[in-house]
Amino acid sequence: MARILFKNASEVVTPQGVTLQKGAKMADLLVIPGGFVLTKDGTIEAVGDAKALESVDVTDCQVIDCTGKTILPGLVDSHTHFIFGGYRENEFNWRLNGESYVSIMERGGGISATTTATRATDLDEFLALGRKRLASFASHGVTTVEGKSGYGLDLETELRQLEAMARLNQEHHIRIVPTYMGAHDLPPEFKGRPDEYIDFCIREVMPKVRAKDLAVFCDIFTERGVFDLAQTRRYLEAAREMGFGLRMHADELFEGFGGAELAGALKTSSADHLLKISEAGIAALEQGGVCATLLPLTAFSIKADYAPARRMIDAGVGVALATDMNPGSCYSESMPLLIALSTIYMGMRMEEVVTALTLNGAAALNLAEETGSLEVGKRADVAVFDVPNHRFLTYHFGVNECVLTMSGGRIVHQRPGAF
Repeated sequence: MARILFKNASEVVTPQGVTLQKGAKMADLLVIPGGFVLTKDGTIEAVGDAKALESVDVTDCQVIDCTGKTILPGLVDSHTHFIFGGYRENEFNWRLNGESYVSIMERGGGISATTTATRATDLDEFLALGRKRLASFASHGVTTVEGKSGYGLDLETELRQLEAMARLNQEHHIRIVPTYMGAHDLPPEFKGRPDEYIDFCIREVMPKVRAKDLAVFCDIFTERGVFDLAQTRRYLEAAREMGFGLRMHADELFEGFGGAELAGALKTSSADHLLKISEAGIAALEQGGVCATLLPLTAFSIKADYAPARRMIDAGVGVALATDMNPGSCYSESMPLLIALSTIYMGMRMEEVVTALTLNGAAALNLAEETGSLEVGKRADVAVFDVPNHRFLTYHFGVNECVLTMSGGRIVHQRPGAF
C-alpha cells in the first residue's frame, strides 16, 4: 500500500489508549489544530501538528489536503443486525398509526416476520444486500461494524448469515466483527419451549459456528418474554467455554429484570440497549468493567425513553454508541442522527460521543489495542469530515458531513469533489 498523508486539517481529534475509557476519561481528547495523519501499509505511521510534519519525509506520499476539515478515527458501529432478508415498513407504519405490539404480532409482525424472510434468502442475495449496506456504513465514516446473526433461528440459516459476513470480510469492504445471536427470539418450532431451544443453540449450533470460525462473539436477548436470567447464564457460560466473547441485549423493555447485573457478574464485553437499567445495574457494569453500548436510534424509532447515558458516565461506566441497524425497530445507519440524539436527548458531551463512537466502540469488540484512536502502530482507520471542528458534528445536526473513509489503509468512501 502507498503511504498516504492527510495534512492541513483544521483539527485532528482522537481519544488515546488501548482500553475502555470510563466515566470522566471519556471527555479526554487529543485535539491537534492544523494536524496531519500519515499512514503506511495499513497502519498509522505518524500523527502530529504542522511543525512535526516538517521533519517527516513525505516525498513518496499520496497527499490529501484536508484544509477546513476535521479528521477523526474511523467510527466503530459495535451493534448492528445488517444481514437479513425482507423489510418491515408496513409494520413500522402500523406502529405509527397507533397499533399495539400485540396487534402487530397478531398480524404477523415482529422478529418472526424477518425470520420467515431471512430463511428464504440465499447466500448470493445476502452478499448483494451486505455490500450495499456496508457501502452506506462507510459513507458515514464507519470503518468497523459488528454484525449479528439471529434472524434464522435454525442451524442452516444462522450459518448462512454468518457465512455471508465471512465472505464479505474477504472482499475488502469495512471490517466486520461477526456475532452469533441464535438466542434472539424463540422460533415457531420451539414455541413454549425456551429451555429446549437454548439446549439446541448450545449443542447443535454453537459448536458448528466455532468449528467453522464464523463468529467472535455470542449474544442473547435477555428480557421478560424472551430469555430469562438462568437461560442467559447457561447460554453465555457455554459460549465462553467454547471460546466466544460474550455480549448481551439487556434491560431494554422492562424495569427490574436484572440483565445489567448479570452482565456485570459475567464480565461480558458489553451490555446493550439498557433503556430500563437500574442503579444496581449501573454499579454492576462499572464494577465488572462492562461497556454499556447505547442505541438511541432504536429508542427514537419506538418512541421509548432514552438510556440514562449521563448517569452512567457520571457513575464511572464506559459508554459506547451504536446504530442497532435492523429491519424492525431501527432501520437506520445514520451516524448524524445518532450523534444528535446522544447530545440533545441523552446529555452526552460531544467529546464523550467521539470516544463512544471510536475507542469505546472498539473496546466493546475487544479491538481497542488495534483501532479506535489515531495513534502510531494502530490500524489505519480514518474518517474525514467537512467541518471546521468536531463540535460541528452535533451543531449541524442530522447532516452527513463525512467526505472520506479509510479502513485498514484502503479508501472505501470518498465524496466526489470534496478534495
